[in-house]
Amino acid sequence: MKKIIRAVAVLIAFLGVTSLFYHNTFAEGEDGGESSTPATSISISPVNKVLKLEAGKVYDDTFKVMNNGTESMDFEVYASPYSYTFSDDENEYKLGFSNENAYTQITRWITIKDVNGEYTTKPQFTAQAGETVVVNFRITTPASIPAGGQYAVLFAHTLSKNSEAGGLKTEASPGMVIYGRSTGETVTTFEISDLKINKSLTQGEETKTVINASSKVKNTGNVDFMAYGKMVVRSIFGRQYYATPDSQAVSVIPDVELSVSDKWDDTPYFGLFNVTWTVTVKDQTEEISRLVLLLPAPIIVLMILLLTIIGIWITIMVRKRKERRSRFGTA
Repeated sequence: MKKIIRAVAVLIAFLGVTSLFYHNTFAEGEDGGESSTPATSISISPVNKVLKLEAGKVYDDTFKVMNNGTESMDFEVYASPYSYTFSDDENEYKLGFSNENAYTQITRWITIKDVNGEYTTKPQFTAQAGETVVVNFRITTPASIPAGGQYAVLFAHTLSKNSEAGGLKTEASPGMVIYGRSTGETVTTFEISDLKINKSLTQGEETKTVINASSKVKNTGNVDFMAYGKMVVRSIFGRQYYATPDSQAVSVIPDVELSVSDKWDDTPYFGLFNVTWTVTVKDQTEEISRLVLLLPAPIIVLMILLLTIIGIWITIMVRKRKERRSRFGTA
């Protein structure tokens, strides 16, 4: 029995050492390809704004639209609701820009200044190659607005045109998210649930061996908040292999339950790892930990053969001892 325990301990130590060796020798693939500048390429800055809103006020602000391509482009600017809808097929919330609710009324309060200086709902602009266009928008709040958050997206949508470089129609719609915080009582309540650590991840029809973690965060209040998930992967000896960047977070708007997740893209083929998954919202933290054992099929077969050999050897030794005792007792 002591020999079996010793063999198992040696195997665990082997997995820890080999995973350390694998991590030290693992090299990420490099992309050596060169990319050419596209004929039309649009970007927006900043990608979000947080605004404090009061009833019966007018707020003027701006954002920038950049033409990063080699040709001129036409684009239009308009506001859409920033919301989520529940997908029964995928059993999760999906981001959408057409669902209006109590938290997207701000969409109707937004107008954009056109090239003639008039404020409209969907003006058009032209940007030359390399040009940056400053877009002015206005938020006119009514005399009574709901307390809590208001959410919209200002899209800069390119209008279809034939590109001389490739002869293809190209369209893009980068957007700036507006997080409006209206005056009045704001309620920040939430639920953290379903914390999991897994060693496989299904993407589409393909399942990969990737250490990953996930959880659900539901916003039961009336204002958005940030949910932080941090996964830390260490060896059984304590060496850290991976940690979620501190900047990675998910914005959860009211009446929505979103998944907070992360994955270790450089997960090796084998090894024994100590994984910790922590989810933090405001001043509340939930955490789980588990050991994750990764063994490819060839190593599993080798272990079975090794254990089988050890079992046979132990059986033979026990029989020999019994035979010796039997002979000694009858002599």
